[in-house]
Amino acid sequence: MTTQRPDYMDKNSTQAVRVGLAEYYAFNPHVTPADTQPPEFGKILLAHDVGHVIYGCDTGMYDELKILPLFWWTSDCTFQRFREMRRTPAVDVMYEDMIREKGVLWLYGAILRNLPPLIPELISIWFKTRNRSKRLPFLEFEPLLDRSLLDIRQEFDLLPFIK
Repeated sequence: MTTQRPDYMDKNSTQAVRVGLAEYYAFNPHVTPADTQPPEFGKILLAHDVGHVIYGCDTGMYDELKILPLFWWTSDCTFQRFREMRRTPAVDVMYEDMIREKGVLWLYGAILRNLPPLIPELISIWFKTRNRSKRLPFLEFEPLLDRSLLDIRQEFDLLPFIK
């Protein structure tokens, strides 16, 4: 039995980001809807979900660990900006909820299982993104919602990072 793969994960998908986002939520009913959160955190959460669609990532631990460096190295959500957003109290609630739901051992176990095979890919991404000048908008993603994923991926040179 094969598991269906969402169209937004296709490297050459021409669907609009908005359509891919709807598909992302349909495939991931466990994802917390941004509109159920305080506005400041909801905006960060929605930007993160839009990132999953644009970068063609799923919600497994491998892609969750991969997407943060992709944001830092290819979007205007640099590591420094991420640290500032991380100070939002609602972000702490998200991590606490995840740990309460799955357990701290699950979280660190999943990280330890997925990090070794991810490290070579992260090194490759880092080399390919050094000195990048054109960065994908993170919190200001609204203008991208009706654009084709392929167009965005080409404009911001993201195709090399999507399998």
